[in-house]
Amino acid sequence: MLEEVRIRGLGVIDDAVLELSPGFTAVTGETGAGKTMVVTGLGLLFGGRADPQRVRPGADRAVVEGRLAVAEDGRVAERVAEGGGELDEGVLILNRTVSAEGRSRATMGGRSAPVSLLAYLADDLVAVHGQSDQQRLLRTDRQRSSLDRYAGPELARVLASYSAAYRRHREVADELAEITERARERVQEADMLRFGLEEINTAEPLPGEEAELLAEETRLAHADSLRIAATTANQALTGDPAAEVQADVVGLLAAARQALGAVREHDADLASVADRLDEVSYVLGDAATELASYAESVEADPARLAVVQERRALLGQLCRKYGETADDVLAWARDAAKRLTELEGDDDRLEELRAEEAELAGRMEELATELTGLRRQAAERFAAAVTEELTALAMPHARVEVRVEPGEEFGPNGRDEVELLMAPHPGSPALPLNKGASGGELSRVMLAIEVVFAGADPVPTFVFDEVDAGVGGKAAVEIGRRLARLARRAQVIVVTHLPQVAAFADNHLVVRKSSEGTVTASGVARLDTAARARELSRMLAGMEDSELGRAHAEELLAMAEKARSET
Repeated sequence: MLEEVRIRGLGVIDDAVLELSPGFTAVTGETGAGKTMVVTGLGLLFGGRADPQRVRPGADRAVVEGRLAVAEDGRVAERVAEGGGELDEGVLILNRTVSAEGRSRATMGGRSAPVSLLAYLADDLVAVHGQSDQQRLLRTDRQRSSLDRYAGPELARVLASYSAAYRRHREVADELAEITERARERVQEADMLRFGLEEINTAEPLPGEEAELLAEETRLAHADSLRIAATTANQALTGDPAAEVQADVVGLLAAARQALGAVREHDADLASVADRLDEVSYVLGDAATELASYAESVEADPARLAVVQERRALLGQLCRKYGETADDVLAWARDAAKRLTELEGDDDRLEELRAEEAELAGRMEELATELTGLRRQAAERFAAAVTEELTALAMPHARVEVRVEPGEEFGPNGRDEVELLMAPHPGSPALPLNKGASGGELSRVMLAIEVVFAGADPVPTFVFDEVDAGVGGKAAVEIGRRLARLARRAQVIVVTHLPQVAAFADNHLVVRKSSEGTVTASGVARLDTAARARELSRMLAGMEDSELGRAHAEELLAMAEKARSET
């Protein structure tokens, strides 16, 4: 909801602040006071075309700033966040500046933004209906979506089923196109995978094999050195049986143990040392035995060394192609086998996809046809309701039609093209809304449409300018009654020159001219009940203090209050 709008340097407006509220707000004032500039300012605030000629003479720029209350978890808040803006406790600040040279700037939530983003936000915030402003319902996509909501839950159910089928059909079609277009690439990829798998399967690498082969190659390459070292170490421990003098570690250790063993019972400390020598003796004995066994086992084997080196070279080739280690090569092989299975199954997948695509196409055809029927039924009800509203709005000969024609292409919402048409006079052809009605008539047509659509269109704020152009009397009362009805579901702001319309408002703002012909900062005022009667009297009789006019104004207010309570 719009809470406040400030306009500076726009047309005749120098500086004006509009304090807005829920319900129906009427904006009135003398001719030339700047009422229409209020609608122009709102149009600018929501992405309308910037016209430098609208900048007030003597001002370097026109500025429009708006405060809007929006749901912090709603779609508008999400779009603001995507644009880099922020809300201030549920309040969105929008700003639009137009320089006298024609340059235009916009900010949204404290962040500079393209003007197009303001227009994008406007789709969910406001509908401005005026001769030179955006006409939201003139867009065929809006007409279709509004008609769908008007049609009710049955169409919504069918549309949901259709949308699901449409999305899946797109996914299947994309996958089919991808498989078909990349057929040659997939064949090449499959050949490469087969070659790699055959190479790996022939080599049959084992997990961790390269480390084991490296250790074996090192041992075989140094077999003589290893055998000599083991023999020398064994002789140092146990001595050389061919030598006459045994000067080995084991023999010397045995002599030390024997010397200590004779006296160990006389001193516990010496006994402890003797125990440790016993332990050392056992360890050295084991080591000597293992060295002897190792020396006998180590043999130089050039043939085996050649086999190991050849195997390591083969694994090295595989690792250069498929991974750093044998484990990586095996992992590549597993992934390649899985991918090859997918590629070789493409022919079967193609048949499955073609069958599913045909089934989905039939389903879409069926649901789209059902949507067309439901839309045409809703279109007839809607056209009859709008035509009836227009009769009460002083357009008794106008006739509204809603054309629903199936197109050739399926879209996310079916294949129907929906267009609102109007025939202003009997016998005249039905034309698109912007061609079948004048500016004032178009505002009334839009009012009738919005009233009929009430509840089906989620836009929270409606702005009307010249909705009462060319009417008066009973028709003006009916316009006011319908605006009040629309205001039960949304915020409605109306610029009007008719007291019969203004009397229905919940909130009345008046734009006053200063003696210099401008609107000052205090030139827009909210009227209380007494002031409303004086303003309506001025609008009725041209004189604020006319007793007859005041009585008529009070009668109008009472009538409007009664009508609102009965509607």
